[in-house]
Amino acid sequence: MNAPHPALGGPDDRTTVVVITHNRCAELLHTLRRLRELPERPPVIVTDNASTDGTAEAVRREFPDVLLLRPARNLGAVGRNLAVRLVRTPYVAFCDDDTWWEPGSLRRAADLLDGRPRLAAVTARILVEPNGTEDPVVPELRESPLTGPGWLPGPALGSFLAAATVMRTEAFRAGGGFHPGLWLGGEEELLATDLQRQGWWLSYAEELTVHHRASVLRDSTARRILGLRNTLWFTWLRRPLLPALRRTAHLMATVPHDVASARAFARAAAGLPWVLRQRDPVPPEIEDRLTALQRARRSSPARRYVG
Repeated sequence: MNAPHPALGGPDDRTTVVVITHNRCAELLHTLRRLRELPERPPVIVTDNASTDGTAEAVRREFPDVLLLRPARNLGAVGRNLAVRLVRTPYVAFCDDDTWWEPGSLRRAADLLDGRPRLAAVTARILVEPNGTEDPVVPELRESPLTGPGWLPGPALGSFLAAATVMRTEAFRAGGGFHPGLWLGGEEELLATDLQRQGWWLSYAEELTVHHRASVLRDSTARRILGLRNTLWFTWLRRPLLPALRRTAHLMATVPHDVASARAFARAAAGLPWVLRQRDPVPPEIEDRLTALQRARRSSPARRYVG
C-alpha cells in the first residue's frame, strides 16, 4: 500500500464512501484498490446489486474491511439508500464501480461542507480516463445558469451526479434518498429538487476531482431508455401542469425518433398511474430554477435527453 502524500494529510473520519455495483467485478475491484490508497482512509460500503459474476466473493477475499451489502435483487440506485442507512459519518461520498476519488478530494469536500450548514452536496470535476480529459458534462456544471448565496464554494446546481458527489448524510436522509420508482438513470434530479424545496443548496466545486474509466460492460441504449423515461416521470412528478406539458411536447419533438425513444415513452406512459398519485408540483421559485436549467440543457451535448 502506498503511503499518504504528506501534503494530503492523514486519515479523515468525516466521510464514508458508498459504491453500488452489478456484474462488474473487475471494475469494482479496481475502484476499491483506488479507494484503499486514499490518504483519508474512508470507510467503504459496497452494495452488490445481486451480481452473478462472483463480485461478492471477490470483495470478501480481497477487501475484508469493506462492508458488503447483498440485496436479493438489483435495486439500482436504491442500493445507495441501503448503504446510507449504515453510514455513521456526517458526509457520504458516492461513486460508481468505474469511478474513484482523487487523493485529498474527500478531505477538501468535508472542509467545504463543514463551514456551510445549508450546503447539501458538492459535485466534483470529472476526468475521463485513461487520458485525463474533462467529461463533457463538466462545462455544464461550471457554467450553471443558477444563482445562489455568496457563501457557496462554486456555481449553484439544480441537480448532481451521484458518481461524483459528496453529500451531507443528514440531507440525504431528509430528502428521502433515491426514489425507488425511478430505479436508475437520472435519479438524482428528483432528490435534488426535493432537497431544494427544503432549503438546501447544491454546488459545483472545481477543486474536487473524480476519475471515470467507463466500464465496457454497459448498455448505452438501455441507459438512454431509462434516462428518458425518468426525465418524463420527474417532469410529471414535480413540474406544474403547463411546464410539464411543454417539456413533454419538447421531448417528443426533439428526441431521436427511434425504437429506444418509443420504448422510453411507452414505459413512461405505463407508469403514469403511480406518478400522478405521487404528483407534487414545486413552488414558483423552484420551477424558475428548473426552467433555467432546461433552457441550458437544450444545447448540452452531454445530457440533452436525460434529466
